[in-house]
Amino acid sequence: MSWAWEYAFGAEEVARTAPPVFLTAVERKAAELVRAAEAQYLHGRAYGGGDPKGGDITVPGGMFTYQIVVRHERVYVVQITYLGF
Repeated sequence: MSWAWEYAFGAEEVARTAPPVFLTAVERKAAELVRAAEAQYLHGRAYGGGDPKGGDITVPGGMFTYQIVVRHERVYVVQITYLGF
């Protein structure tokens, strides 16, 4: 398994109705988070520590909340907030 990102919980439902330009910005930032996590946690499946604290990222049009789960080698987008700015 290799590192990837995916929507979790209700974020997938919101993604169905959010504007495509906003979703593209979310997906680009999520991909950046994946690359950073992959570089920091080279042996993710064998990682024995706790998962890092997630966070919020602002993108044009709104923001999203993410969580990194190292042993799953995943960045989960857990909440999307479209504000329209």
